[in-house]
Amino acid sequence: MTDKKISVCVLGGGSFGTTLAGLMAAQDVPVTLWLRDEKVAAEIAAQHENKRYMPGFRLDPRLRISTDVHAAVAAADMVFLAIPSSAFRSLLSAIGSELAGKDVISTTKGIEQPGFLMMSEIAEQEAPGARVAVLSGPNLAKEIAAGELTATVVASEDQALCGRVQQVLGSQRLRVYASQDKYGVELGGALKNVYAIISGMAAALGMGENTKSMLITRSLAEMSRFAVHMGASPLTFLGLAGVGDLIVTCMSPLSRNYQVGYALGQGKTLEESVAQLGQVAEGVNTLKVLKQKSDEEKVYMPLVAGLHAILFEQQPLDAVIGRLMSAEQKDDVEFSAFMACTPLEKE
Repeated sequence: MTDKKISVCVLGGGSFGTTLAGLMAAQDVPVTLWLRDEKVAAEIAAQHENKRYMPGFRLDPRLRISTDVHAAVAAADMVFLAIPSSAFRSLLSAIGSELAGKDVISTTKGIEQPGFLMMSEIAEQEAPGARVAVLSGPNLAKEIAAGELTATVVASEDQALCGRVQQVLGSQRLRVYASQDKYGVELGGALKNVYAIISGMAAALGMGENTKSMLITRSLAEMSRFAVHMGASPLTFLGLAGVGDLIVTCMSPLSRNYQVGYALGQGKTLEESVAQLGQVAEGVNTLKVLKQKSDEEKVYMPLVAGLHAILFEQQPLDAVIGRLMSAEQKDDVEFSAFMACTPLEKE
């Protein structure tokens, strides 16, 4: 490792992109935050605050702001992608050749159809010369910005790349753990958003703590069943990108997908719930993709099927709950034999 500081660019001026950029700037990492909107960019540069997505949180004045994506990328050794999944491929197709030889870290939670592609797979297609990793975990932007203790996971088969991400992001307030299961980490980050919608609905309906606990644990069983079928390691789902991320998104009112679910539980339509949020809730789109894929792969996912029936098939909530509670009672913990013979990696 040389003494040269790693220069960073964060693409995306939403809540998480702004938080990441501000966090690194405060640690004296040379970092530029890129966003499209020139008016918002000018406000952030002048006032050191993103009033649209992160009001009340002051950004370090060392943070550079840019609306020129090509210049921002050209000056960076490492590029964090914090843009909505709907815009992910179009942006990368415009800058992919400029990312050759750079570290590219996706923080976007989503799945593209057709193809059931993770965001990192899109990055590898559009920027074949880049070194790609993913970042995921229980990372609510407002808590990170407030300095709350938290942890995240960077995943790549390239251990040196993981080390560089740990170097720029790790601090006394943020622990950065490494994983080689890039697919599993990314899949967990996408799937948990669906279950956060379910948990938000349960909270709005006044369901008890036993019910909420049941929903979270059965959600973990369901998402890990699907992920292992798709090739991920079950051990990934015991970590921060699995159970850790699932817990925080299913319990916190700060979670965007939880907020959508809560509004649905209050009787609002899906359109009203998403409009009330005012931001992207990736779980809604992921639900459609996941339902289609689980049907194709014949993976048993009753919670996904139930939520899909409520949101997109106009089935009444009580009927769906009735089917869920009368379904066959299967094993509690799956993969037990596999886990027993698989040595746990040291922290």
